Amino acid sequence: MMFCFTVIRSFPKLWKNNPYLGVGPGHSYNFLFLEDYYGIRNQQKLFSLKTASPQNTKAMNLLAAKARYRRKGDEGSNKVSSEFPHLFAAGAAKKRSQMNPQSKDHALPPEKNIVQLPTKPLNSEQWDKLKEDFKGKADFENWIISQMIHHSSSVDVAKSLLAWVAAKNNGIVSYNLLVKYLYLCVFHKQTSEVFDVYEIMKARYKSLESGGSTLLIRGLSHSDRWREALLLLEDMKKVMTPSIKNYNDCIQGALLHQDVNIAWNLYEELLGHNLIPMMETLKAFFDFGKGIKDDQYSNKLLDILLYLRNNKLYPGESFAHSIKTWFESVPGEQWKGQFTTIQKSGQCLGCGKTIESIHLSPEEYEFLKGKIMRDVIDGGDQYKKTTPQELTRFQNFVKYCPPFDIVVDGLNVAKMFPKARESQVLLDVVSQLAKQNLRVLVLGRKHMLMPSARWRKDEMEKVQKQASCFFADNISEDDPFLLYATLHSGNHCKFITKDLLRDHKACLPDAKTQRLFFKWQQGHQLAIINRCPGSKITFQHILNYDTVVQTTGDSWHIPYDEDLVERCSYEVPTRWLCLHQKT
Repeated sequence: MMFCFTVIRSFPKLWKNNPYLGVGPGHSYNFLFLEDYYGIRNQQKLFSLKTASPQNTKAMNLLAAKARYRRKGDEGSNKVSSEFPHLFAAGAAKKRSQMNPQSKDHALPPEKNIVQLPTKPLNSEQWDKLKEDFKGKADFENWIISQMIHHSSSVDVAKSLLAWVAAKNNGIVSYNLLVKYLYLCVFHKQTSEVFDVYEIMKARYKSLESGGSTLLIRGLSHSDRWREALLLLEDMKKVMTPSIKNYNDCIQGALLHQDVNIAWNLYEELLGHNLIPMMETLKAFFDFGKGIKDDQYSNKLLDILLYLRNNKLYPGESFAHSIKTWFESVPGEQWKGQFTTIQKSGQCLGCGKTIESIHLSPEEYEFLKGKIMRDVIDGGDQYKKTTPQELTRFQNFVKYCPPFDIVVDGLNVAKMFPKARESQVLLDVVSQLAKQNLRVLVLGRKHMLMPSARWRKDEMEKVQKQASCFFADNISEDDPFLLYATLHSGNHCKFITKDLLRDHKACLPDAKTQRLFFKWQQGHQLAIINRCPGSKITFQHILNYDTVVQTTGDSWHIPYDEDLVERCSYEVPTRWLCLHQKT
């Protein structure tokens, strides 16, 4: 007997006479389809010493302040704009990749659909025919509904598929198919269908796995049955820590239905699990508070901004607009906001106030230096790439040198311009730094002293005359040496490498130290953005200000992510929300 139904409400009737509903949630299923929706890029000297000269802070500041660009006569195709974003600016990595395109692999042509995905409900005969035409190795029913999810097919089309499956299997529809159908119902916000699937699942299964629970929480939270999403959250907590998406859905449901206390309690619970809330969750609190004169609620929103500061988090553009709207809506407070940028000097173009300095305080510097020495230099994994003897040799070398102004990762810098000879690139960089009367340390490998087409002996000798040099074993890793020498030289010392040092940041024991490391790195890492043979090296400016949420009481400055700018994790936003209170 063939069953064909048009609404999911017929499912309970269809299954009443059959105690077995197919495979239940206790079995292993692949719920990868949820991920896109629920989260469910020789004998030569091994070191040399330059004749010591007094530490030149003035020259160091001059180097940091000046960015030299190509002469006007240079060809336009290679000209570097003075507006080139700094190394850690949001979107800078993408711009660099666009300026230096790599050879692309030949892409394989996309696989053609094995069968045409239906755009309207099919009857039993049509589904039979479609299955006959299917030539894939996968199970047809699961393949076709996964395709529907991928292409956001209508609920009616998926419903006709489940009716056909139930009809030819004596009313049996597998849990896997049912959950995938539920996904489409939630996606298209078909609340009545979500209710029906929920009733079926409650009646037939004692417990649900996280994928099904997550979908039901999302589907119920924005309905008048939102409190049942809270019950599902409680059931989930018995076996696991709910995800930030689960909390987000429940918090938004509570705010939508005016239950502020439940929303704040869930938020505190989320933080108690050391989870970082979604920006969507935080935005919901600000949207709810628009126009409300409630000091307690306002203080909690300000605490959210301080949370962003303490964790160096950045709101998105839409969230930034919500923050601005809330500040301006608070009765009697007279806040005014504008979207702006910060000048290189650190001055806000909106209000003229100076943003917090990127430079660490003496106490912060000593704290970070101690942490890096213990956790990266002494306690890290550097001995996998070097030996205790070599590290000791280097430490003794640095100990008897005057403090350096610049530490150069020689091999890294030499390879920045692939078409140029390595020794020539390194010589150009060192020569320009030496002309600024800076004390330079070049870290390199022993093979750089072996004459070759890429490493000319005369050029390397000139490098050693203008800078102190230390050449480590060829298997050694440079970064620990670079960090050690830079920190040992003092807070004025800068370093040059295109390596972003993320592995070493990860060695640090806690989030606070990692944030301090990134702040120190932003204020000390010089970048080379252009080199013209026979001309000047272009050094990029170093940020003078810290890109972090900050307040002076009567003002707030909040960096935010622009919607159309792709920001890597090690980059910082360039746009700011400036808020100041009228007096």
